Amino acid sequence: LVLLSPPSWGLTANGYLFLYFQVLKAFDYSSPWKGQEQMYKLDIGWPKIPEYFTGQTFCVAVDSLHGLVFVGQRGDNVPKVLVFSEEGYFLYSWNNTVEMPHGIFVLNTATDSSVWITDVGTGKYGHTVKQYSPSGKLMQILGTPGNAGSSLIPLQFDQPADIFVEESGDIYVVDGDGGMNNRLLKLSNDYKEIWLAGTNGTGIGQFKIPHSVTVDPFGRVWVADRDNKRIQVFDKVTGEWLGSWSSCFSEDGPYSVRFTANYKYLIVAQLNINRLAILAAPPVGSIGDCVMVNTVQLADETKPHLVDVDMKSGAVYVAEIGAQQVQKYIPL
Repeated sequence: LVLLSPPSWGLTANGYLFLYFQVLKAFDYSSPWKGQEQMYKLDIGWPKIPEYFTGQTFCVAVDSLHGLVFVGQRGDNVPKVLVFSEEGYFLYSWNNTVEMPHGIFVLNTATDSSVWITDVGTGKYGHTVKQYSPSGKLMQILGTPGNAGSSLIPLQFDQPADIFVEESGDIYVVDGDGGMNNRLLKLSNDYKEIWLAGTNGTGIGQFKIPHSVTVDPFGRVWVADRDNKRIQVFDKVTGEWLGSWSSCFSEDGPYSVRFTANYKYLIVAQLNINRLAILAAPPVGSIGDCVMVNTVQLADETKPHLVDVDMKSGAVYVAEIGAQQVQKYIPL
């Protein structure tokens, strides 16, 4: 594997890194399901030109309605948001008012689309949740840019990790990614607090780095409680605690949680063991305990951070901060 050395190929360092991980996959991970029935296949042609990834890729969001994929990356003098087509063609990028993107979410309504980004930077743009147009125009800022907040003030964030926005405009934010806040916040479409759950701790309804959030069609909010190595579930109307899953995460905590397009499964990224876990989603009623139905073992040191799912095609996009790339997996 001497792919990192030949200078005559004309690739960037990032390009060599991408090739390196592809070769690792070809030799060691051609059958990552290890006897399980394969549920996803890596799309080796996505993106068409991986050299557009010039920083650390922390998050990805899919605009299923328009066939767009938004990628948030970090680094000095790199565009912070890259936009690709679902076929893998690079379209455009933007950099204004984004410091350190952590989570990203695309909202489609009947009349409009917008891109929401959580920014964990400590500079003049950080500690905020921001809404952009698909072209990168800043539309809304939640929080006070540059000021880390207290859990006593709803709209004062400290390294907000992830966001989920319903078509109604209701907003769910997990805050934060290592700051003083460890909470799940629900806001109305006019940015007023509806309810707030969580403090720092290991008890029921408490969090240690709530890292990702999603909502199912049955009125439940799912939170990846990363450092407590569990997923916690809340009622989306009242904020009441409904249950938690921990038995699936003894090896590594959940970093990201998203539903498949049919809502039958949850896709969970586990960064430290380079794995995607596929869990059975419980029907309406008891949360019960988690059932792992499949896994996708990624190459060493890829470090999957956050994922998103195309709710039309079912494709899963994985933002990998170790490999500095986003990969696409197609359902079989």
